[in-house]
Amino acid sequence: MIKIILSDIDGTFLKDDKTPTELHAAAIKSVVAKGLKFVFVSARMPEAIYPITDALGMVHTPVISYGGGLVLTEHEEIIFDKKMPAEDSKKILAEMKRGWQNITINFYTGRRWFVEKFDERIEFEMKITGAKAELANFDELLSENIFPNKIMIICEPEICADMEKNLGKKFPALNVVRSAPYLLEIMDKSVSKATGIKVLLKHYGFTLDEAIAFGDNYNDTEMLELIPQSVAMANAPAAVKKLAAAVTDSNKDSGIYNYLVKIGVI
Repeated sequence: MIKIILSDIDGTFLKDDKTPTELHAAAIKSVVAKGLKFVFVSARMPEAIYPITDALGMVHTPVISYGGGLVLTEHEEIIFDKKMPAEDSKKILAEMKRGWQNITINFYTGRRWFVEKFDERIEFEMKITGAKAELANFDELLSENIFPNKIMIICEPEICADMEKNLGKKFPALNVVRSAPYLLEIMDKSVSKATGIKVLLKHYGFTLDEAIAFGDNYNDTEMLELIPQSVAMANAPAAVKKLAAAVTDSNKDSGIYNYLVKIGVI
């Protein structure tokens, strides 16, 4: 029996315009009304997830943030919090500033988002996520033993690809991957969506067989491989679809709702 539904946000639950379909919003209401848990599993920070849950009327819901690096219960209690190593955090920030121009660096720690300056990229990111960035000096944060759960770079695609290649080689203890052509995300190597899901399932006493997971991209692969009832969206790359147990309709065609109806969950 299914007790928990796990879903990626961007490209899975939300359409490309960052809004849910009416049927996806209805899926949430149906799942919650049946006493099941619907949990977002995202690379987003909590403050970029809660505006979505609030708008959907999900007053109390767990969230898995930073791609598994931070897990909060429905009471906003932190049950898992994996930061990047201190020395690697210092070195990679210095390397990025020294090696590349015209990049926007975002420093996420816990429920706070720090930037060293505001620009159009930051303004756009705040607009689409609903989260608010704060000004801070990264070196000062590190000197106060404030380390990131995630560093995200916004830059031109060719720069992003170059940074992914070079930083990935130089920092083997870190996971350096593009989540979009213009986004580079950096976290501790041990972190994945599967990491956070295991922590959450153990906390609630659920088994893997009592879960369904929906995803659409490469950073969902560990999650789709972990959960036996894994579902890829029609808009997912072919390689991601191969890892899932099933494929549903796209994010714009209410794939989550359609699949949950198909298997009788709602």
